[in-house]
Amino acid sequence: MSGLLRNLLTIFKALFRYRSTGADSCIASHFLISPLDTGIATLKSDKYFQLAEACQLDFLIRTGLITTMLRDGISFVNASQLVKFMKPIRLFNRVRVDTAIVFADGKHAYFSHVFFSGEQQRGEVMVKMKFKKGAITVPPHQLLGDPVQEKPAHLQRWDDALEAIGNPGR
Repeated sequence: MSGLLRNLLTIFKALFRYRSTGADSCIASHFLISPLDTGIATLKSDKYFQLAEACQLDFLIRTGLITTMLRDGISFVNASQLVKFMKPIRLFNRVRVDTAIVFADGKHAYFSHVFFSGEQQRGEVMVKMKFKKGAITVPPHQLLGDPVQEKPAHLQRWDDALEAIGNPGR
């Protein structure tokens, strides 16, 4: 239930900044870590993913991409997620999550969600996602524009690892 409530609050706050930035921007979202987010005193691992999802919604609204997606019947599906924990985030800490699309190819957009408490980086969630219209994958460039960079090496290694898991006899 806390994930749904957080998403609703995030959507409400983001609507006040609708289309305030472009899809090539890094967007900062702010959260307070509540008792619903923690085990005893630290942010639970699954809550990193819930916060990342709220940040994706915030990103889509603040960039205005949500309008095109709703108009054209496009949704997004997370194909894979990768988390890196650095330092614990404590109960009642304020957290800033910097969200950016770090790469997009013909099928996927790769989001980076970097977690900060104060000025100290605490973790990162990488999300490989697809835009979908029914069963059809919508190329990200149709929504985001043409990519101008090459795929970073760490994303290629992640994709190679996913491919090896999917094809164990490789």
